[in-house]
Amino acid sequence: MRQRRVEPKLISERNYAPRCDPGSAAEKDAEFDPALALAAFYTPEIAINPLALAHVLRERIAADPLIEVRCSRKVVGAEGDGDGIRVLSDGQDGPSWDRFDHVVNALWDGRLGLNEVLGFRANRPWLHRLKYGVSFRLPTDVRPPPSATFVLGPFGEVVTYGDGLIYLTWYPECLRAISTDVIPPDWATYPSEPLRSCIFTGTFRALSAILPSLCELDPESLPEACVKDGAIVAWGKTDIYDPASELHGRFEIGVTSVGSFHSIDPGKLTMAPYFADICAERIMPPG
Repeated sequence: MRQRRVEPKLISERNYAPRCDPGSAAEKDAEFDPALALAAFYTPEIAINPLALAHVLRERIAADPLIEVRCSRKVVGAEGDGDGIRVLSDGQDGPSWDRFDHVVNALWDGRLGLNEVLGFRANRPWLHRLKYGVSFRLPTDVRPPPSATFVLGPFGEVVTYGDGLIYLTWYPECLRAISTDVIPPDWATYPSEPLRSCIFTGTFRALSAILPSLCELDPESLPEACVKDGAIVAWGKTDIYDPASELHGRFEIGVTSVGSFHSIDPGKLTMAPYFADICAERIMPPG
């Protein structure tokens, strides 16, 4: 019923979700409040620790002499230039134009904006949603909560990573803004007070009601406590509370190529390596 853990510092099992193999009632009641969790199911889903993944990627990029990294620059424009594309970026040393044989638009909340600059406007509605997450380091003497996803009501999740990092999110508390603009507002990555405390305590309180093991923790004294946001970009015009919303069908994703311009909509982080391979083959076909 449980898959073998592969790399505990990078991934974590999510043991419960609304499909796949059902767990026993005794197991469910031992982990969750039975009045709120009516059913639980084991799944083989895993969660990737983004901090550990980012560290591995930075090391790999730094070790490759063919990759030139330009940090602290923002892409603000682009235009076709013969068989290639010129890209305008801005940074501390001012704006600059650079020409490339191929351009891959792998931006996240800025992807639709760059597409539109080059004349490729989406022909369907989309939403940018500002959602925060709560993370902290679990004290070594405390039993870790199970990784779980909660649905059929307000959405929430608990992810327990092998290195002691815990991630929580509770949709009613953590979702703080929705934008239908091509480029969403410049949302603050780290909320200021009193919003930070409101998100942290509200999320902790809601999930503690479902997962009694969280009640053993004092939210005021957790090591490395952090509240951080991220934009969710997806097709749709209504929120997840609408059963007919396109947000429930996040499968129309992939690589769109027009000449030497390639725009990648990964949908989820886990799809990015697959679409990167597709994009690379379009730029330089095998053989």
